[in-house]
Amino acid sequence: MKMNRIFIVMLLFSGILFSQDEKRKDSNNFVFNGNNDFQKDKYQDAEYNYRKAVSYDSLNYRAPYNLGNSLYKNNLSDEARFNYAKSLNKLESKEELHKAYHNLGNTFMKDENYQGAVDNFKKALLNNPDDEETRYNYVLAKELLKNQNNNKDNQKNKDNKDNKDKEKNKDQKQDEKNDQKDKKDKKDDKSKPKDDPSKQDISPQQLKNILEAMSKEEKKVQEKVNKKKFKGNPKSNKKDW
Repeated sequence: MKMNRIFIVMLLFSGILFSQDEKRKDSNNFVFNGNNDFQKDKYQDAEYNYRKAVSYDSLNYRAPYNLGNSLYKNNLSDEARFNYAKSLNKLESKEELHKAYHNLGNTFMKDENYQGAVDNFKKALLNNPDDEETRYNYVLAKELLKNQNNNKDNQKNKDNKDNKDKEKNKDQKQDEKNDQKDKKDKKDDKSKPKDDPSKQDISPQQLKNILEAMSKEEKKVQEKVNKKKFKGNPKSNKKDW
C-alpha cells in the first residue's frame, strides 16, 4: 500500500515536470517564431508571439526582453520600457544586461527623458564599456540633457522677467491713477468756497465767552451814547452875563 502511494506521487510529480517542460518548450517555440517575424520587420506578429511565450513560461527571460524590442519598434516606448525592466530581474550575464540597459536608454531618449537615458546608458557601459554605440548615445544624451536644463532655466528666467514686468506695469498704472486722483482732488478743493476762519475750531465755551464779551462792549457803548445825549440838551437856567 505504501509503495502504491509513493508510485502515485512519483507519477504526479513526473507529470508536473512533464507539463512544465512542455510549457517551457512551447514558450521557446513562440520566441523562435517571434524572432523570425522580427527579422522580417513584422513587429506586430513578433509582439504576438513574444506575448504568447510569456504566457506559457513567465520565467523565460528572453520573452520579455524580445517583447520589449518589438514594442519599441511599434513606437510603444512605455510598454517596451516596462518589459525591459522586467527582463533585468532575470538576466545574469553582463552582455545581456548591457543590451537591456542600452535599449532602456533608447526608450527614454524617444520620450525626451534625457536624465533617464543618461542613467541607463551609464549602467549599460558599466556592463560593457567598450561598446561604441552605447558610448555615443551616452554622450549625446548628456548633451541633450544639458541643453534641456538650459532651456528650462532660460524659460524660468523669462517667466520671472515677464512677471516682474507685469507687476511693474501694474504699479505704474496704479501710480498714474493715484496721480490723476490727486490732481482731481486738488482741483475740486480750489472750486470749493473757503470756510470762515472765525467759525473753525470754536468750542461751545469759547462761543459763550465771545458772546458775553460782545454784550459787555455793547452796554459800554450804549452808556457813552446816553451820556452824550444828556450833556447836549439845552439848559433851563439863564446864562450869567
